[in-house]
Amino acid sequence: MPFAPSELVLNDDGSVYHLGLHPHEIADTIFLVGDPSRVERVSAQFDSIELKRQRREFITHTGTRNGKRLTVLATGIGTDNIDIVINELDALANINLESRTIKSEHTPLRLIRMGTSGSLQSDIPVDSILLSEAALGLDGLLHFYESDSILDREFSEAFRSYTKWPIAAAHPYVVNGNKELISHLSGTNTFQGTTITAHGFYGPQGRALRIPLGMPELNDQIEKFRFNNRKITNYEMETSALYGLGALLGHKCATACVVIANRPNNTFSADHHTAVDRMIHHILGRVDLMK
Repeated sequence: MPFAPSELVLNDDGSVYHLGLHPHEIADTIFLVGDPSRVERVSAQFDSIELKRQRREFITHTGTRNGKRLTVLATGIGTDNIDIVINELDALANINLESRTIKSEHTPLRLIRMGTSGSLQSDIPVDSILLSEAALGLDGLLHFYESDSILDREFSEAFRSYTKWPIAAAHPYVVNGNKELISHLSGTNTFQGTTITAHGFYGPQGRALRIPLGMPELNDQIEKFRFNNRKITNYEMETSALYGLGALLGHKCATACVVIANRPNNTFSADHHTAVDRMIHHILGRVDLMK
């Protein structure tokens, strides 16, 4: 049964609606960055670039590096943007856009987010590279999909119980990244842990400027929380949606973030741009070694 035009929305040129891309314009390995200016910093490390495209805040460069075809794409900030990006990337890979039907052969994508985050543990210093083994989503996005098969209910229920999570807030969920891909990207100077994906930068991450917080003790509770010897290591704003949608659609996903702030220590990186560049070089170097 073909997808209706209202459900699979395409532009007049046949490209997917928000990204403005055609299937042949993406690689199977795709780097996702929140900051549009970071696209150029990643693609500058390619040997050649075949495509540069911008539509809205979504910027895409596709090229080659050491014989591998690669894409880097700016997602913008937040799980709502990730919902758009992952669904449309999957459509490019696994839906025949002309017939509007699912392809008979599934194409798995390798989706690697390179971002920034704030550490929630005093022993993870600024400028570190942190790989997300799992994500704890505070955003509620995955509850709009049939996602029970991929969620770690025991972990999320332990978190809700420990924090006395308010009934009015979105139900937290936990989803794992791809262990194989995370292992490939790790190195001697990287950390691993569970990442909280918040649906805001200020209140949802415990920052109060002129509005008092509804859960003022949350960050202290998060820092102390443990589940089966696992701890929550950092805040960011995209990974839970990436891991959840990626797993549901059969893609391999991993997130690497530079820690630019340490919340318990009240410190911020003195040169986070250089730290981001070190992360880019690290991740590209690890991908160079992959088959």
